[in-house]
Amino acid sequence: MADHYDVLGVSRDASADEIKKAYRRLARELHPDVNPGADASEKFKAVTHAYDVLSDPEQRQRYDLGDAGGFGGGAGGAGFSGFGDIFDSFFGGGTQRGPRSRRERGQDALLRVEVDLDEVIFGTHRDLEVDTAVVCGTCNGSCCQPGTSPVTCDVCRGAGQIQRTVRSLLGNVVTASPCGTCRGYGTVIPNPCLTCSGQGRVRARRTVPVDIPAGVDTGLRLQMPGSGEVGPAGGPNGDLFLEIKVRNNDDFSRDGDDLLCTLEVPMTDAVFGAEASIPGLDGNVDLEVRAGVQSGEILTVRGRGITKLRGQGRGDLRIGIQVVTPTKLDHKERELLEKFAKGRKQAGPQLASFHQGIFSKLRDRFRG
Repeated sequence: MADHYDVLGVSRDASADEIKKAYRRLARELHPDVNPGADASEKFKAVTHAYDVLSDPEQRQRYDLGDAGGFGGGAGGAGFSGFGDIFDSFFGGGTQRGPRSRRERGQDALLRVEVDLDEVIFGTHRDLEVDTAVVCGTCNGSCCQPGTSPVTCDVCRGAGQIQRTVRSLLGNVVTASPCGTCRGYGTVIPNPCLTCSGQGRVRARRTVPVDIPAGVDTGLRLQMPGSGEVGPAGGPNGDLFLEIKVRNNDDFSRDGDDLLCTLEVPMTDAVFGAEASIPGLDGNVDLEVRAGVQSGEILTVRGRGITKLRGQGRGDLRIGIQVVTPTKLDHKERELLEKFAKGRKQAGPQLASFHQGIFSKLRDRFRG
C-alpha cells in the first residue's frame, strides 16, 4: 500500500492546512467527472482515502505508529460519497449539525422611565409594571400538555436535518437543511399545552422593582440583566434596559452635577442686604444677600447639588441674583426715591464696557 504522505505529495511533518490544500488540488485533477481515465479513478480513491486518514488527528497518529489501514478498511471503502461529504465541509460546511434546542434566550426589552429632578439628587425606587412573557404555569416551559412529552420526529429520526446528495462536476455533494416536519428540533409535540399553545410561555404583567441611582440624567440607559422576557420553551430571560428622562423643574435646572436657580431680590434688599430662606429640592437653603449685590452675581452653596453618578460627594447649588426694580410707586414712595436720587448726585445713564455689562454677566451667569 502506498504511503499516504507520498500519495498526497506532502512531508510527514506537514500541517493540517498543507494536507488539506494538497488534497483539494489533487481531487480537482483526478475526479472521474474531470479525468475519466481508469488510472485517474484509482488515484482519486487513493488520494481520498489518504486524506480521510491524515485529516483526522487520531487516525493520523495511529497511522504514524504503524496502523496502515486507518479507518474504513482500505482505499476502496471510501467511494465517492466520502469525497462529497468532505467537499461539503470545504464548500458550504458550517451548517449546524444535529437538532436545535427549543429553549432560546428571550428578547431584551426597553422601558422609558421619567423621574423628577429632586429624585435625581439621592436616587429613587420604582416598581415598574411590565407587560412581558413569563413561563407558562401549566406546562412549566415544556410546551406539552401535563403528563405528555415530545416524541422523536419520524421524518428525520431525531436528527433535526434532512440530508440530500447532489451529484456535481466534482462528485456527490451532501447538503443538509432543517427538517420541515419538526422545524429542526428533532422532536414533535403531539399534545401541545393548551394554555400557551405549545410555546412554553405566556404574556402577563409582572412587577419589576428598580433602584434608580443618584446622578442619572436624560438619555442614560440602565441595564438589568435577566429582567427581560423569558425565552421560548422557558429559555433564559433577556435583559431589561431603562432609558431615563428627567422632568423639567419650574424653579431649578441642571448643569452637570450642579443645580441652578434664580433669586429675585427687591431693590431695597439689594441696597441694604438681607437674609433669605429658599425651598431647595432637598430642604430649605438659608442665604445671606450682601448689601449692594448686583444683578448677575452668583451665590454658591457648596454640596447642595446632585450626588455624583460615578464618584463621591455632591455638586453645588448656584444661585443667580436678579435685582427687581419696582414699577408701581405710591406718592410717598416716589417722593422718598426722588429725594434719595437728588442726594446721590449721580451722573445720568451712560454706556458701560461690554465686559462689565449685563449681557456679559448673563452669558457667564452660571459658568464657574
